[in-house]
Amino acid sequence: MTEASKRRLKMWIRLLGVTRAAENHLREHLRVNHDTTLPRFDVMAALWRRRDGVTMSELSRMLLVSNGNATTVVDRLEKDGFVARRQSETDRRTVFVALTEAGAKAFETLAAGHEAEVSKLFAGLSDSDLDRLTDILKRVGGSK
Repeated sequence: MTEASKRRLKMWIRLLGVTRAAENHLREHLRVNHDTTLPRFDVMAALWRRRDGVTMSELSRMLLVSNGNATTVVDRLEKDGFVARRQSETDRRTVFVALTEAGAKAFETLAAGHEAEVSKLFAGLSDSDLDRLTDILKRVGGSK
């Protein structure tokens, strides 16, 4: 293993550690402050971005989870009145899901708290740090 290879591996472990610590912190924040879970937040966020609704299959692909996992979360959100399902007019097998008005309002509250918590997590980074880190991550991810 070359020195550069070892450094890359150490960087990966550090990046993974930071990601896991931040995710765990956000999970706990959502649980304690909003009595919800990260999967519920993720589903609501995906539906917020697609206000006209998506099929359950699209939702699963957007979240990179199985149809079963997405269905379980959507079932609970529907029970709470935050999402509604509707049958496709052209294909009975296709079901669309979308946020309800109550779901959109609840998500706005969750999103504001989530954004504030992420901001606290990275408050030690300057604008310059954020710009450099964003540029580096874009290069690694191949994004422009």
